[in-house]
Amino acid sequence: EVQLVESGGGSVQAGGSLRLSCAASGYGYSSYCMAWFRQVPGKQREGVAGIDSDGNGIYADSVKGRFIISEDRSKNTLYLQMVGLKPEDTAMYYCAAEGLIGDFCTGSVMPDEYTYWGQGTQVTVSS
Repeated sequence: EVQLVESGGGSVQAGGSLRLSCAASGYGYSSYCMAWFRQVPGKQREGVAGIDSDGNGIYADSVKGRFIISEDRSKNTLYLQMVGLKPEDTAMYYCAAEGLIGDFCTGSVMPDEYTYWGQGTQVTVSS
């Protein structure tokens, strides 16, 4: 069973930084594609960053230049480093996984392309 557990959320002031972690278990990490999403109550889930098989990040325009997605395969962990946080970044952040189809992860940030989701970690940015 695929399990994803996010951590690292919290409350920060605008301009602050946080690093989110997503610990994956129950499957071969290298056989899955991973990404970060966020959601505000009453709004649709939004793609934040995906990572392709070469380790390149694919980012939503709203976070480019401020967020960096990375992974440590030896620890089966996905990260999201966030700097220059803004109040509009306030949301529940989720990591997601999907079984690798073919031999390459594209780094997609489309929620419908992911099957497995963590429980989320809250990020609150105050002005």
